[in-house]
This record gives sequence, C-alpha cells and structure tokens, in this order.
Amino acid sequence: MSTTIKFIDLFAGIGGMRLGLEQSCKILGIKSKCVFTSEIKDTAIKVYKENFFEDKIWGDITEISSQYIPDFDILLAGFPCQPFSSAGTRQGFLDTRGTLFFEIERILKDKSPFGFLLENVEGLVKHDNGKTLTTILNKLKQLGYQVKCDVLNARDFGIPQDRKRVYIVGTKTNPISLNFSRNQKSVLSDILETGCPTLQTNFVKKLLAQYSPNELYGKSIRDKRGGDDNIHSWDLELKGTVSIEQKELLNLLLKQRRRKNWSAKKGIQWMDGIPLSLDEIETFYQHKNLKQMLEDLVNKGYLKYEHPKDIQEKFNHDGKKIKKREYRLDLPKGYNIVVGKLSFPINKILNPDDIAPTLVATDMQRLAVVDGKGLRCLTIREGLRLFGFSEDYQINLPINKAFDLLGNTVVVTVIQEITERIIIEKMLSVPNQVYILTR
Repeated sequence: MSTTIKFIDLFAGIGGMRLGLEQSCKILGIKSKCVFTSEIKDTAIKVYKENFFEDKIWGDITEISSQYIPDFDILLAGFPCQPFSSAGTRQGFLDTRGTLFFEIERILKDKSPFGFLLENVEGLVKHDNGKTLTTILNKLKQLGYQVKCDVLNARDFGIPQDRKRVYIVGTKTNPISLNFSRNQKSVLSDILETGCPTLQTNFVKKLLAQYSPNELYGKSIRDKRGGDDNIHSWDLELKGTVSIEQKELLNLLLKQRRRKNWSAKKGIQWMDGIPLSLDEIETFYQHKNLKQMLEDLVNKGYLKYEHPKDIQEKFNHDGKKIKKREYRLDLPKGYNIVVGKLSFPINKILNPDDIAPTLVATDMQRLAVVDGKGLRCLTIREGLRLFGFSEDYQINLPINKAFDLLGNTVVVTVIQEITERIIIEKMLSVPNQVYILTR
C-alpha cells in the first residue's frame, strides 16, 4: 500500500531538516509532502523557495493560529534556545510561555501529529543548569509522546565537521533510538574542490613567505594562545618589525598572563589574560631595555597598557543587579597581549587529512584551505557538503550571506538517519496494513 508522509517545517532556515526527511522517504520508497513552512529571514526564504519551488512560506509562527496549519504526521523544528520563566507554575516545571518552544508545544497539542524531531545547540544540555532541557522534555512527555534526547556529532555520520547538536525525537507509540553505529568517517579532502582562485592579499603573502603550504596544515592564527599549532601576529610582523628578544618576551608574556598567581596577588578573580606590570614581568624576563621594549610593542599594537579587570556588581537599566567584568582603576596598569577573535582575515588553515571545527556564521569566511601553492577560503559548495546537502542544492547569494545561513543550519545527513527511524515506526504503527519498504 502506498502512503504519503505529511510534515511541517518550522524555523525552517534553508530547509536542511526538510531535505533530510525527504531523503529518508525516497530511500524507503515512500512519498512525502511538506504541508506548511515557517521562516522569517529574507535570505533563507529566498534560498528555500529556489530549492523547493515553494510559493507560500509563512512568516512569524507566533502570529499563526494552529487552525491555518493542515493536519500532518511529523513536525520538524530547529528552534532557537531561550531562557524559561519559573513564574506561575505549580507542577515544579518551568513555564515555556513567551518562548519559541511554546509555539512547538502549542502546535503539537492542537494538531497531535504522530511524531516530531527537534534540533538545537549542544549548550541546551547545560542551559540554565539543565532546567531548560528538563522543561522541554517534560512538556513533550505531558503531551503523550515517547521522547528520546541525545547529543550527536556530525563527524560520526560521514561529515568531516566536528559539530555536536542536541536532537529530541518523539512519537505517539514507541521511543526512537538515537544510538547509531557512529563509524562513518570522512576527512576534508573528500569534499574539497581543487583549482579554485586563491587569495592574493598581503596577509596571505606574508604567511606564504614564511611557511610552505603544507607547513600551514592545521595552523591557527591568533594571539591568545601559544603552542606549536599557533601563528602569532609577531611571527609575521604584521604590525611592525619585532626583534628576537621582543618575540621571546611576547611568547613568555602570552603564557604568564594566564597564571592564577597574578590574580591572587592583585586580589581579583582570575581571567584569561591579566595585564602584568613592569615589576611583575621582570620576575620572569630580565633585560636592560625591558621598559623600552614594552613601550615599543605598545606603540606598534602588539601590547596594550591597561588596568586589570575584575568582576564587579552593577545595576542595569532595569535596576537589576548584575555582575560584570570591568577595569579596576585603583590597581596599577600593566602590559597585556592584544587579542580579538576576529583579529585576522584568516584564523585557521584546515588540514585536508582532518575534519573542520564546528562551523559558525562569524568564522566560516576566516577559514582557509590550501589549494595548489596558495590559500583560499571555503567555497559555497564545500560549505554545503560540510552540512550534508545534496550536490544539486544551490545558494545563489554572496558568499558572506551564504555562510551566514550555513553557519546556522542543520546537518542533513543526521536528520535523514533519525527521520528514517521515525517514518518506519509510523508505518509499523498502522494496524492491518502492509508496507513494502525499499530500504
């Protein structure tokens, strides 16, 4: 007997969850139909319409009554994570009203579909000391669903990206197992293109002047950490010439500024990078021209001369007391490494024999790969492959806007594996019916 799986796609993004479910149905020889889609981001809507040929994309789900949503079998949602309020509850569970999860809860209650699949960031597990996730799971169980939850990593599903996400799955019948064999391995070279245009910037030229392309595999470019896998601004002399003695001083300061004895001595809470005074620096580095060396590094922008910061209690605009790290003007100034997450045009060169780190929108354009004798950024196609999208999927946007969407999307391959189990359970739940699954 043939059947059609009807589903809805909430917080749809560029349709990664939809694509995963449709692939599952294709594998199983079952028809699928998306009967409702909701998304508010204009660029995401544009890409979604172009790939799924949808005419109607609904907007803000908070403004859409359940009566406008057709009946369906499976709800898909990669929903944003928000804090919940504990006000007004008597069961001991937190209240989801005023959050976007409440919209999922509302639709599940009103439409009572067979099942659902939700995806969220790994941080949901510890959000508000675990209370948020506990609330979500309890609310779903109260609606009559058998619920399972686990953190899965894309790297275990044949995707060369270290991307952990929380998956919550439920059905009206039996719980869906989220245990997978997790033995599908892939590396970046499996998805990388070759012969693409390389970067010709001064920054890249400085890198390649000191390192061969192969020597750059896996290197991070940042001033916040030391180690053999890090290249610093002073290694490349990006802000001006640096003497051998100054490089030695900077490398020592990089490590010393993280030691907890300095914060204890100053009477402040430890932070990752404490400014050290001239006297303190002289305890681990002696040089007759130390002060002049430090001032030269400040003038060139490798160091900053600042007061230490400490956690202090402040009142926000609502009059609520908050804790904030601010400068302690009563403490002497010291020398500190100038750091910043987005300090350099490239912050990491990927190793083709390894996997990518977790890809986020702000960083994707700052990742580079070796192509021939040069360096380049990831292409949009490579970005799509790193999320398991099919080769015919297209994003016709400038690369910065494409990466903004990709950094917030789901891994299609993981969605496909999970939804396949939901669909099979759905088929098995229908009494006196025989389905021939092609899997």
